[in-house]
Amino acid sequence: MRILVINPGSTSTKVAVYDNEKQLWSENVYHPAEELSRFSHVNEQHDFRKELIIKSLEEAGFKVEFDAVIGRGGLLKPTQGGVYLIDEKIKYDLINAKMEHASNLAGLIADEIAKGCNCPAYIADPVVTDEMSDLARVTGMPEISRISVFHALNSRAVSRRYAASIGRRYEDLNLIVAHLGGGISISAHSKGRVIDVNNALDGDGPFSPERAGSIPTRQLVDLCFSGKYSYDEIRRMINGHGGLFAHLGTTDVRKVVAEIKSGNKHAYNVLHAMAYNIAKTIGSMHIVLRQKTDAIILTGGMAHGDYVISEISSWINGLAPIEVIPGEDEMGALAMNALGALRGELPLQVYNPK
Repeated sequence: MRILVINPGSTSTKVAVYDNEKQLWSENVYHPAEELSRFSHVNEQHDFRKELIIKSLEEAGFKVEFDAVIGRGGLLKPTQGGVYLIDEKIKYDLINAKMEHASNLAGLIADEIAKGCNCPAYIADPVVTDEMSDLARVTGMPEISRISVFHALNSRAVSRRYAASIGRRYEDLNLIVAHLGGGISISAHSKGRVIDVNNALDGDGPFSPERAGSIPTRQLVDLCFSGKYSYDEIRRMINGHGGLFAHLGTTDVRKVVAEIKSGNKHAYNVLHAMAYNIAKTIGSMHIVLRQKTDAIILTGGMAHGDYVISEISSWINGLAPIEVIPGEDEMGALAMNALGALRGELPLQVYNPK
């Protein structure tokens, strides 16, 4: 089975070709700011990015002939996780998504290329995957419900990888997955469903290299109405300029660790506080799983470094076995979802947003 994988980001488009589980080729096509500046909206970049994908494939010696094309899931309406055959409803919601993001183009481009190949086009585990229990949604304000926005693709992929490594089915396990990147999501997987997770984008859970996480509510309200900051400035403080960046001026954990080793006590306190909050949230998900956690998986970019992993582990040792799976192989995860769908091993979901 030859599979084309498409993963657009804000300044680049990742493309890869797989034969079954084997990656034959990959390329990250960068888009300089001056190239993108001629487009007023992300949707206008559709033809530009599609043409670059086709050109890259041809230059690499690949014919545009595939058994499936899969794109990263965009900012659709909340829906359950899994593999989706792209249909008109999905395309409509990608085109008309409330939030602009390059990932919205993935399914649209995948569908067009697939039509030329007469093969299926898929998306899988979009970030808006929402399988949370009813209890997990309720807050103390009826006007506000907790929502699910997290690193669904990598979290589920590493869960399946771990299950396979121990000869078990993902659907038979209770797992906690901590995705540790620029944003941090900590999800409780109960027998194949993510029944609780912090909103890793808009202010919930532990603070991260660039996001503020949960903030004491009254103090945040006072800050909002202090007259010192605009709406957009507050939003950037929550997402983009929060967390490690707000305290230390960098999102690079390696630089923070170097500062700690040189004796910077402030850097020590901030990084250890982040690890403490990560561990505390992992503990809460252990309760969500009724203290029957089969394993805790630490993944994402930060899992490459021993310092943070060691500190987190010092708090959670004894809850469940800890498995470290560094990085986030989104391209491989997408390819395996497409392969699973082609082989009939993964059921196709019906897009019926909540």
